[in-house]
Amino acid sequence: MEAFLISTGVVALAEIGDKTQLLALVLAAKYRRPVPIILGILVATLLNHAAAGVVGAWLAAWLGEELLRWILGLSFIAMAFWMLVPDKLDDEETKPARFGVFLSTLIAFFVVEIGDKTQIATVALAAKYSSLIAVVGGTTLGMMLANVPAVLLGEVAAKKLPMRLVHGVAAAIFAVLGLLVLLRADQAL
Repeated sequence: MEAFLISTGVVALAEIGDKTQLLALVLAAKYRRPVPIILGILVATLLNHAAAGVVGAWLAAWLGEELLRWILGLSFIAMAFWMLVPDKLDDEETKPARFGVFLSTLIAFFVVEIGDKTQIATVALAAKYSSLIAVVGGTTLGMMLANVPAVLLGEVAAKKLPMRLVHGVAAAIFAVLGLLVLLRADQAL
């Protein structure tokens, strides 16, 4: 349960103001069809985070415990700093293909999520926790918690959120996780 809850919380906070959330806003404004957009986000996230989770689980099995602890600790601390860098969406990423709302959302979200903060966090969380399903389920729920309101409420809600505060809280959580791993205070590894 810890893996699921930590994964959900960390990714939900990390996703706020992220380029994929900006993409959700763009798609919502362009198509004004929330159901296929939300379903496209869900499927893209499940596919993307399942792949990231498998990579994280593989790394956990392949690397020794001591090396993994250092890599994870430093990765979480690096994520803390990365959270403080604001995201923006490039124009080319906002132009979905001609495949309809669902498929355009799925393709755009999957591609934009590759190498994104939340995908990297999923790799690290899957390496840290032994429950791949809990991590992927949690990170997917976190993505949905951040993106569904963006699709339903649009730009108005996004402009009212204190982005610096949200990113600061997410950065603090990543930093604490990193320090706990490095200090071996968290014996779940």
